[in-house]
Amino acid sequence: MPVAAHRPKAPTAIRTDLGAIFVSLELSRSKWLITSLSPGGGEKMSKHMVAAVDVADMLARFAELRKKAEARTGQCFPIIAIQEAGLDGFWIHRVLQAEGIESHVVDPASIATSRRRRRAKTDKIDGEALVRALLAYKRGEPRVCAMLRVPAPEEEDRRRITRERKALTNERVRHVNRIKGLLFAQGVSGYEPLRRDRRKQLEALKTGDGRPLPAHLQAQVGRELDRLELLLEQIKAVEAARDAMLAGVPVVSPAPAMLLDLKGIGPEFAAVLWSEGLSRHFDNRRQVAAYAGLAPTPWQSGSVDHDQGVSKAGNPRLRTTLIQTAWLWVRHQPRSALTLWFQDRVKQNGGRLKKTTIVALARKLLVALWKYVNAGVVIEGAIVKTA
Repeated sequence: MPVAAHRPKAPTAIRTDLGAIFVSLELSRSKWLITSLSPGGGEKMSKHMVAAVDVADMLARFAELRKKAEARTGQCFPIIAIQEAGLDGFWIHRVLQAEGIESHVVDPASIATSRRRRRAKTDKIDGEALVRALLAYKRGEPRVCAMLRVPAPEEEDRRRITRERKALTNERVRHVNRIKGLLFAQGVSGYEPLRRDRRKQLEALKTGDGRPLPAHLQAQVGRELDRLELLLEQIKAVEAARDAMLAGVPVVSPAPAMLLDLKGIGPEFAAVLWSEGLSRHFDNRRQVAAYAGLAPTPWQSGSVDHDQGVSKAGNPRLRTTLIQTAWLWVRHQPRSALTLWFQDRVKQNGGRLKKTTIVALARKLLVALWKYVNAGVVIEGAIVKTA
């Protein structure tokens, strides 16, 4: 005879002593979904939709939540809000803070989700998940989610110089490859669009079968050169702004000047290393490696124990620059302890696994640079540039 499993008559509330109104913002281009959990509301989450970028309507909804909670309990409660980091940036967070509202920005990839192959996902579900994550975070549960440290507007603005230069150089590569591809289809190779005499060279080019370049092709390449020359001028302007920023930074922090003193680190790498990572506060070296996405990712379960490589969950610009800096460090700092460690490790592997080992060197180099610019710990064996 089958026995029915015992089920409670009503679900038990997880938390009944709320000391604040917990609110999540699910943002999109057209609508904002406000999900809230208020004291005295029967532990039920309420949802309200406002038009995107309608800050006045959002604040009016917050005031209404406060008023209803006070009517139910006779107390006035603060509001604690949470939102995911995304295309909206941090301006909404700053608006909430200016209104005296405690606001948090969370890394969406750090929130636990169902591991089913087909899982339901809606704005309603995501809004409730954000509220639950905020509750657990305020209770002090470890590793429940990763809250971002929102940069100051000045810090955020400083990053734009190196990021813009990277976008411009990528666009420059596309135009150069486009020009070379157009010419290669006519049997022309060896043309370098970045040379100063590119226009003169273009006029003298012949196709592979000895004909002058077709008129329309030559006109198309000329227009590509026009765009390329504009990019080159913009890159020069951005680099001048970068150098001016580095020259004026010592008033705020000596870190960029200290990085420039090390052989193998130029203005661009110094600007990226400082603006993207070393200008932030870290409590320990593990936080430094994790922010750059260079922390190891173990996979351990029973008898299975192997490393999946670096997490790549941090700042991709900082991680890419660090790996490039590591290769330059081996070349320009041959007597440093880090380079000797790299060479010894490669030698133990029979000259193999250089790419894997250079990532490990990049992690060690980041920690060493962090100690150098923050505590003045000199990197052992490092060569300093002469004035």
